[in-house]
Amino acid sequence: MKLNVVRNVLAASERAAEENRRRVTDAGLLAVNLLSAPGSGKTTLLEKTIPALAGDGAAAVLVGDLQTTRDGERLARTAAQVTQINTGRGCHLTPGQVAAGLDSLDLAAIDYLFIENVGNMVCPAAFDLGEHVRVVLLSVPEGDDKVAKYPTLFQKAGAILLTKVDLVG
Repeated sequence: MKLNVVRNVLAASERAAEENRRRVTDAGLLAVNLLSAPGSGKTTLLEKTIPALAGDGAAAVLVGDLQTTRDGERLARTAAQVTQINTGRGCHLTPGQVAAGLDSLDLAAIDYLFIENVGNMVCPAAFDLGEHVRVVLLSVPEGDDKVAKYPTLFQKAGAILLTKVDLVG
């Protein structure tokens, strides 16, 4: 009897992420993956950041959402290009979905690529999408225990942004 051993079930995903990273690097883009809980401010951050970057280049956004296009519609007002990726029941974007999103963009016309991942603090933490930097938003109203509860999300972050600090009372 032959025994098959799967060494790394994420190997195909990791190869796809590396290919995405090669594509955005070759295009001269900075790719930023934004992760956080739902409602913590990813879309608002992009609505403020993209116009501030306008003098330094154009930005595109790949917007992950389970069902709606609401965030994509909001970001279409400020971003040079927006592609909506609806995951249905999927709790995070995959490298394959990001690759399809990259196919829909004119990479030569942008300088920055933001990936607004699906709002979730568990699933997206395990998946490299091919970004150069991973930014995690932590909303003050969520409480001070999130780093301890979701360590994988924060351990892989290149930056952690505190949002909604104006609500501290």
